[in-house]
Formats: sequence, structure tokens, C-alpha cells
Amino acid sequence: MAHVIVMGNEKGGSGKSTTAMHLITALVRDGYRVGALDFDLRQKSLFRYLDNRTNYMERHGIELPMPVQIELAASTNDSREQAEAEDEALFDQAMAELSAECAYIVIDCPGSFTPYSRFAHARADTLITPMNDSLVDFDMLARLDPADGKILGPSLYSEMVWNARQKRAASGRKPMDWVVLRNRMSTIDAKNKRRVGAALKDLAARIGFRLVAGFSERVIFREMFLSGLTLLDLRPDDPQAMSMSNIAARQEVRELMRSLGLAEPADSGEKQAANA
Repeated sequence: MAHVIVMGNEKGGSGKSTTAMHLITALVRDGYRVGALDFDLRQKSLFRYLDNRTNYMERHGIELPMPVQIELAASTNDSREQAEAEDEALFDQAMAELSAECAYIVIDCPGSFTPYSRFAHARADTLITPMNDSLVDFDMLARLDPADGKILGPSLYSEMVWNARQKRAASGRKPMDWVVLRNRMSTIDAKNKRRVGAALKDLAARIGFRLVAGFSERVIFREMFLSGLTLLDLRPDDPQAMSMSNIAARQEVRELMRSLGLAEPADSGEKQAANA
């Protein structure tokens, strides 16, 4: 069975699609066949990223590693129960097709509650929840008392993850590895940063996720979307690759892969040297 990695939370702008694209690139560059599903059926940020990658290859006459993609649509059935049954059947079919040929499946979920998102969370071997380093994003995980900052209780999203874990346990599958990714962290040691960090450590012990450092706030992550490239695609002779900021950013991708316990990422320069 393929290892299923789900990018999920119920808030937009946290870096789900950017993180998913870098995970996919790291895995395919390491020689794994990877499947990709984008369940943000309106924005389709991950698949737009991959479309840009295809266009870049056509413009420059080069080949870059790509995942296997399956595009799904939501049922238009008027009956809610029948529509959900149709969506689940399409989801199961797509997962079966990708599992037959891929070692990993990466699913990008929308910033909202949908049937496809619920199905994906229930199948996640690794659930990655990126969040910006703010109390606004923390509210996605749990409610805080505004007076003393103490945790009042889990959010609706955390409850959905709990339900997904219960379903996995009932089916006899191994426990889900839930990873909360602190993205776009400031390098400044601000009071808000310390407060969010302390609250996350408390919550992690309560509801069972682990904290992992994500990507710092860097312009390069936004700039590469239009080309469909990732930091691992930059060649050593590319001026972009040699800046100190981008070298540090590539190291963040490596550290993320190690923290997740997935394949060790190789960038285009390493692959080129290995094949020389």
C-alpha cells in the first residue's frame, strides 16, 4: 500500500500547496513514484503549480520529475447522501489506482470541510497541518481563553482529526502520524512567537501531534509558483541557487523530510553530480 500524506487544515494561506509541491519533488527526485490529488476543487493550487511546471518544461525543452495526477470533481447529485456516496466511490477508485503504481500519495486538502477532505484525513498515514505562527492560526487547532491564554478545548478541525484517528484504529491500521508544521516563522524572537510556541507544546501533549519546523518567510517560495519549480530544481549554476537565503531554504526542505521520516531529498545539483 502507498504511504498517504495529507496536507490539511481548515484555513487558507498556511502554505499547504507549497509544502506539498516540495514534498512531491523531494520524493520523485529520490526515485519514488508519487501520486497527487488536489481536493481544493475551486482553487486547485497544487494542480495549478503542476500545470505551471509542465508549461515551463515545454518552453525550455527540458524534463523535470512529475507525479501521477488524478483529477476528481464533486458529485452534482441533489441528494446529499447519494452525492457523498458517489464522491466516496470516486475517492476509493482514485486511491486504488494510485496505490497500484505509487509508493507515496500526496493529497492537498482545501481550507474548508468537504467530504473529500474527510475521506482523505481518514486515510492519512502522515497528516501535515501547516500553520502560520500566529494566534489566529492557532485557533484552527484549539480555543484559547483571552484572559489567561489557557486552552479551553479543541477546535472543530482537531475533533475531525480525532474522528479520523478513531476510524483508523477501528480498521486495524497503524496510528496516524499527525505533524503540525510551523510555517512562515519570523527570525525575530517576539513575544507572540514565544506565546504560540508554548501553547502548541501544551496542546501537542493533550491531543497527540508533534511539532516540526516548516519553512521560514521567504520570497523565493512565492516566486517559483509561476515557473512550477521548487528549491530542489535549481541547478548549481543558477544565480538564484547560490544566494545565502536560498541555500538556507533548501536546507529547510531537507530538515523537513528528515523530521517527517520520509526519503532523503536530493536536489538537481546532487543528481547531476551523481550521474557524472
